[in-house]
Amino acid sequence: MILSKSAMGITPSATLEITAKANKLRSQGIDVISFGAGEPDFPTPQFIKDAAVDALNKNYTRYTASSGIGELKEAICKKLLLDNGLNYTVDQIVVSSGAKHSIFNAMLAILNPGDEVIIPSPYWVSYPEMVKLINCKPVIVKTKQENNFKISADEFIRSITKRTKLLILNSPNNPTGAIYSREELSEIARIAVENNIFIISDEIYEKLIYEGKHVSIASIDEKIKDLTIVINGMSKAYSMTGWRIGYSASSLKIAKVISNIQSHTTSNPNTIAQYASIAALKEGHDFTDEMKKEFDKRRNLILSLLDNIRGLKYIIPKGAFYVYVNIDYYIGKSYKNVIINDSIDMAKYLVDEANVAIIPGQPFGNDNYIRLSYATSVKNIKIGLERIKSALEKLV
Repeated sequence: MILSKSAMGITPSATLEITAKANKLRSQGIDVISFGAGEPDFPTPQFIKDAAVDALNKNYTRYTASSGIGELKEAICKKLLLDNGLNYTVDQIVVSSGAKHSIFNAMLAILNPGDEVIIPSPYWVSYPEMVKLINCKPVIVKTKQENNFKISADEFIRSITKRTKLLILNSPNNPTGAIYSREELSEIARIAVENNIFIISDEIYEKLIYEGKHVSIASIDEKIKDLTIVINGMSKAYSMTGWRIGYSASSLKIAKVISNIQSHTTSNPNTIAQYASIAALKEGHDFTDEMKKEFDKRRNLILSLLDNIRGLKYIIPKGAFYVYVNIDYYIGKSYKNVIINDSIDMAKYLVDEANVAIIPGQPFGNDNYIRLSYATSVKNIKIGLERIKSALEKLV
């Protein structure tokens, strides 16, 4: 029996083996410190949980409109206007089951088989796989560390062909923490408009910026706004990863297609989580500010500790909660017959030798890098970096 060729063509997670090893060690009672977390380590605020309980007590447990409840979409419109200077109506908002779901819906709405999608590398691991699922071609653009891994106007232009339909932007970026300036976005917007290229702007880490200011490319002018699908959600800003609420904001034409797709696939996102999200958007500012301060403290700590480890280089993350570390110095080195040829080898070595789990750079598009998340405690950061340092000193 022949299964789906597009589904079978998806690359399996390169981190599964590392995760399995870490879990096996933990089951044996070994203390494994993980720098792999892609979510805040703070509990969801009590007032958000209370809103969910209130929704349950009021029996708000039935279907809603497939694109989300009106009150939540109104709160999203208000947020986009106040935070981003973007004016959308509720009909242009589609609430989905997480930002990942919103991105895939957006791709389904605008792409046709054979279309090309430009993805700057390093990228979030799911972007290319989503593109391949729709029988389209991911065009990976290798960005430069000296440009903080951001796609330049020249790199964008050189990547455009007759089949180019979409550019995916992620600012702040996972895994690098880089953010795009208004000037950089203006140049990208100009090129996109001239070539009639859509943009998916993944802004899920928007609230976690430590240096500079978040700018949505859709705010540059009305022409690029019409071509842009803004993606955001509750997960990172309000520590609501498991609640699975994301949303898209786009032109009315695109929003109608996205809504129609969702009505025939998942229907509405979780009703109770939608009501909790209204509370998050209305009352969550103080929580987000405090969480950002704590992440900034951890960011400064992990960077200072990395500075004390020979051979490691990084760009300073200006947003999100990751630091992307260059391991070129250790490529080719070995210890106990273990040779470090790439980031996968490094991840295996660190979990075996140091009881530390990190994410290899290979699935992000850069094989000589590793990603460290500082969405963990100060204690874990200190102990984990000391273990990494000791393990790396053994490599010769």
